[in-house]
Amino acid sequence: MIAKFNTCLALETEGKKLKPELIEAGVQNLLANPQFGRYFVACLQGQIIGQMMYTVEWSDWRNGQIWWLQSVYVDDNFRRKGVFTALFNYLNNLARSTPGVVGIRLYAERNNRSAFAAYERLGLLQTDYQVLENIFVSWEHD
Repeated sequence: MIAKFNTCLALETEGKKLKPELIEAGVQNLLANPQFGRYFVACLQGQIIGQMMYTVEWSDWRNGQIWWLQSVYVDDNFRRKGVFTALFNYLNNLARSTPGVVGIRLYAERNNRSAFAAYERLGLLQTDYQVLENIFVSWEHD
């Protein structure tokens, strides 16, 4: 379900079609290697209705870990019902109570206004930084 939600997320926010075998392997790899990060899911009556993941960045400036919030997705039928807020609050409390964690960050697709509004309501602030990348793996369908 996590891989399915990631596929939906990429298509919905960026119009990108992920390679199923690559996304499934990526999910399995994170689950097998918790030092890289963790997934959290919200469930209702045994059904996963939302998810998020964090990955770890080391900050030498702060001598601690920053958790990058990623793969945030809530099933269409459960949006605007507090699912993401519950997931975020859980992660935020966990981060604050985990020795060595100094903060939480995330990136969002720049035109995803509803996501920005939700993040800002939870106390996340926009920064002056812009994300740059150079990705070496083709993750999109041809």
